[in-house]
Amino acid sequence: MTRFETRVDWLLNSYPLLTLEGRCPVGCYFRAALDRPAEADNSAAMTNDHDTTKPRPPCGRPDMPSDPMERAFAEAEAACARGEVPVGAVIADGAGRVLAAAGNEVEQRNDPTAHAEMLVLRATTAAAGATRLEDCDLYVTLEPCPMCAAAASLARVRRIIYGAYDPKSGGVDHGPRVFAHATCHHKPDVVAGVQAARSEKMLKDFFAARR
Repeated sequence: MTRFETRVDWLLNSYPLLTLEGRCPVGCYFRAALDRPAEADNSAAMTNDHDTTKPRPPCGRPDMPSDPMERAFAEAEAACARGEVPVGAVIADGAGRVLAAAGNEVEQRNDPTAHAEMLVLRATTAAAGATRLEDCDLYVTLEPCPMCAAAASLARVRRIIYGAYDPKSGGVDHGPRVFAHATCHHKPDVVAGVQAARSEKMLKDFFAARR
């Protein structure tokens, strides 16, 4: 068991739901159950080492999907309904279990850094009492911006799985390409373009409605 898993296991034994009225302090849902089997990722573009033998119940909220990428899309849709740019993100452990999930909350918080990725990184590290998430993966519906890419690197996220490419504001495969710099001390594995068309349509529809 890794240091992160040991910490989460201790927290779960002490506080089974680890919530404040169902939500963790930064507003992202958080729950882990290390003894639950994982289900297969829905995306054929993903390469994963998850256990696909049994289904598992959804994490945190019974009305939300348990698959990490599907959960990220659900959070993006919820963000859109709040008038936020529709981007959703999830942190999952090595078995694919959702630990934290959020959509953008920039307008709601009046905080330009409240991107979905930042919220789930903050939620998971705060709940685990650790600054590194070496056994965790970040799922996000849009290519992370330079800020979020750098934060994922600092958190030592194992892998980033994202949907649509972002030639204008992306920081992974576009723009500054954060992980390509010699000054980047941790370079997560990257799986890009997972359900990209779905994410692109959501974003185009959102901005078209505001023109």
